[in-house]
Amino acid sequence: MLRLLLLVYLISLSNEVSANNKSQIINKLKDTLNLNFDFEQSINGKIEFGNCTIQYPKKMFCAYDQKNKVIVSNGKSLVIKSTSSYYRYPLDKTPLNFILDKNFLLKKIAELNEEIINNSLVKFTINENNQSIDIFFDINNYNLIGWQTKDVYQNIAVTLLYSVKSNQIVDEKIFKTPLQN
Repeated sequence: MLRLLLLVYLISLSNEVSANNKSQIINKLKDTLNLNFDFEQSINGKIEFGNCTIQYPKKMFCAYDQKNKVIVSNGKSLVIKSTSSYYRYPLDKTPLNFILDKNFLLKKIAELNEEIINNSLVKFTINENNQSIDIFFDINNYNLIGWQTKDVYQNIAVTLLYSVKSNQIVDEKIFKTPLQN
């Protein structure tokens, strides 16, 4: 009987910790107007680095360290531009549409079960419109620290965030989609 009570207590304690992680992440995300961070992105083994700014709702500007490449979302379109190419996609047809939608994330996180990875990450897996998106948060400060998606070519893309700063002053001009050369 004592074992059963101990087991019930440990399970309830685990659920409280889980609920606390989730509520802390939700509160942190609610208070976040924008994020600025350095990133490492791996797509099919090809690794790229850069810096991004996300402004909720649905705006993003990322400058890559190499190849003069930028990605810009103005909330409706997503443009990927380099010195040799230019692609424009409707944002709502990309997985970034969900990542850049804070209200969507808040709703999904509230509904989903979390997974703790290596006692350092909290992961939520979102399945929406035949897309699977893993969102990662730091278990210590509850910052968004990455995501894993499939891009429009069905390549798995893993994006890891570093030096995350929130609620910085942002020049809105950066979210203007660049023109094709």
